[in-house]
Amino acid sequence: MLPARLNPGDTIGIVAPSTPVTQELEAQFAAGIAFLETLGFQVVTGRHIYSTSWEYTAAPQEKATDINRMFADPVIHAIVCAQGGSTANACLPYLDWNMIRANPKIVLGISDITVLLNAITHYTGLITFHGNDVMWGFGRHPTPYDVDEFKRCLMMGRSGLIPPNGPRKTVRSGAAEGTLWGGNLHCLQKLIGTPYCPHFTDAILFIEALDIKPEVCDHLFHQLQQAGVFDRVRGVIVGYIDGLQNDPEAAHQMEDILVRITAEYTFPVLKMDDFGHNCPNTVLPVGGRARLDADAHTLEIIEPVVRPE
Repeated sequence: MLPARLNPGDTIGIVAPSTPVTQELEAQFAAGIAFLETLGFQVVTGRHIYSTSWEYTAAPQEKATDINRMFADPVIHAIVCAQGGSTANACLPYLDWNMIRANPKIVLGISDITVLLNAITHYTGLITFHGNDVMWGFGRHPTPYDVDEFKRCLMMGRSGLIPPNGPRKTVRSGAAEGTLWGGNLHCLQKLIGTPYCPHFTDAILFIEALDIKPEVCDHLFHQLQQAGVFDRVRGVIVGYIDGLQNDPEAAHQMEDILVRITAEYTFPVLKMDDFGHNCPNTVLPVGGRARLDADAHTLEIIEPVVRPE
């Protein structure tokens, strides 16, 4: 199920399914909204984006209410998340899945929003989008790559090859086609064993992480292996790994740990720095069909992911 692409003049709704917008980051949040307005969009915010009714976050029902209202409102053309955090999975039982199916719209976010993107696509078939959020992506001087990729995917509706932002590396040779699933590795862990978890059959799995250590990569990959995920995927893409790539003393990188733990498998693995935390971000369609060629260092979206109207 494809959402309609964005056009200048459309209205974007902002929600906070994870960490609320705090006073300390209000200026950064405002800068992110201003960026969207410079692209020609109208912006409205959810009623509970500042809520701390549970002290550290909003109540799950408040978060879900904002999301449900954005889907129900015909004025809203896309839903962009304010930021990530830790608690987005709490709102999943309160989402109106029938409402989402009946009103397909762009949903964009990163980090903890991984749980929302993958759950919505799994439950409804609606393609969602892994990419910059308001606070940390658009509120901190987005790069030309950030801007171009947002426009290319969500406004122009172009599929095809994902342009590189930096060097890419063949980790395990091979090529594969499949459906894109993934996001933040920690947050994917929250879905394992729940009804909101994708099946990962014939998946091109893309993963990134924030402030991660080798031993954490190890236990998370072993969990995915023991859950049968690696038995079903066709390929893996490792994005920018904050905490390892930017640590000059790091002896092990995520991709090294992955190939060690999955040595019995033959699926291709490509390393690329085109998505993740604290780096420029492309837009990856969760649920979209893709072709991965680890030897040619390419990732190609092979079907439309937004409707032209």
